[in-house]
Amino acid sequence: MEQESRLAGTVRPGGRTAKVRAAVLTATQDELVERGFHGLSMDQVAARAGVGKTTVYRRWGTPSGLVADLMNELADESSPHADTGTVEGDLRANALSVLQAVTDPRLGATFQAVIAAATCDEEAAKALRAFYGRRVEEWAKAVDRAVGRGELPPGTDAKEVIRAVSAPLYYRLLVTREPVTAEAAERSALRALAAARAGAFAEGA
Repeated sequence: MEQESRLAGTVRPGGRTAKVRAAVLTATQDELVERGFHGLSMDQVAARAGVGKTTVYRRWGTPSGLVADLMNELADESSPHADTGTVEGDLRANALSVLQAVTDPRLGATFQAVIAAATCDEEAAKALRAFYGRRVEEWAKAVDRAVGRGELPPGTDAKEVIRAVSAPLYYRLLVTREPVTAEAAERSALRALAAARAGAFAEGA
């Protein structure tokens, strides 16, 4: 029953139900930013959203269910991959999109809270994997186009190239706690590009 409730929260409703969902997800993000995952309370989310507690418990089941639906919504709202005409331009745009996300006060705090939750909560980890899986798959299209244009070697693993762009930025954000800067984003994109051109991400490399 609990699983059914969580799944129900991920269905895109219409009318008043859509307004309730929007209010609850906004409240969920507010609570994550202010209190973190371990401070996320179903009752507090309901109060903040101005909806009944029964509604929140019935549709989302648990705090993890709220997080899963929020991450699904953020993935839906994310911008599509760039199409600058060159793989260098596209990878730079990808790095910039990561930079903008992690340095945005609200969105960056949301990601950090969910990433922290993913270390100890399997449902949060699944939500995080699903979010980044969708984003990587979307941006991988730019790399596949580059292979088709002959800019990168045949057999290049497009998803791995995109992961290589963002990985150093998340390392700075979460491990070394260094500032994630425009210069760091630029270096990350160009290094991933150099490796991709050298065949580091091609089959059999």
